[in-house]
Amino acid sequence: MADQKPTHTQKDSHYATLRRQFRDQKAGGAPQAERASRPPVSGTPAPEGLIRLYGLHTVRAALDNPARKIKRMLVTKNALDRLEITNTDALPFDVDIVEPRAIDKETGSEAVHQGVMIEAQPLKAQSLKALQESPLLLILDQVTDPHNVGAIMRSAVAFGAGAIITTARHSPQESGVLAKAASGALELIPHVEVRNLADAIAELHEIGFITIGLDSEGPLELENTMSKGRIALVLGAEGKGLRQKTRETVTHLARLDMPGAIKSLNVSNAAAISLYAAQRFLSSKD
Repeated sequence: MADQKPTHTQKDSHYATLRRQFRDQKAGGAPQAERASRPPVSGTPAPEGLIRLYGLHTVRAALDNPARKIKRMLVTKNALDRLEITNTDALPFDVDIVEPRAIDKETGSEAVHQGVMIEAQPLKAQSLKALQESPLLLILDQVTDPHNVGAIMRSAVAFGAGAIITTARHSPQESGVLAKAASGALELIPHVEVRNLADAIAELHEIGFITIGLDSEGPLELENTMSKGRIALVLGAEGKGLRQKTRETVTHLARLDMPGAIKSLNVSNAAAISLYAAQRFLSSKD
């Protein structure tokens, strides 16, 4: 009797096994079954008054920021080399060279710390008065997801925004998650917290800003709302968008022109596109 050919189901199972083995080998770790048997580590609270920041880009930016007051560092030998730190005794804070699991115990095993963590004081928020000379600002109306806020900070730095303005309530505070998503940008852009966003927008109007609220159903295209002077872009919370009071206070409500079937974007993507458009406009008017 002729040999039976493997069925499609058998082939699919075989290929799935090969793919899993390839991923395990590429990751350089134990097989999936073994890794899955290890329970996740939840981490411990940071000391009072301090936050924990982790990841190579995040920590490097914090080390380079004279305004960041660092109290302690946990770092592996490999991460120390990648950070190009040759003399830990010269650093003005305690440094412990440890194994990765020691950092897991502090941050939790879900944190992608890349072998380094610091404990530091939060940065001091600035006032609106410090923004008099900034040509481009970004305002977040109760955007709560730290991943989104971190990604927005990264775009804001990339496109030359002078600061990010957030509400004191219903906005994420500095954290390892936010800082990791910002990939160093947390240290590079001023952050202003305001109690009343409508009052802050009105104050920006008084010092020469036009404020443009992004709304998927805005009556104008974004490019048609820009004018000479200074621009503050206003983006709303995930799902809810801009609050009614904010919509009534901004100079213009505008939409991103999207010819496709989907007419709205994740807030971090919308921020990047609108920042690019605003920076291009401002540069063309120099």
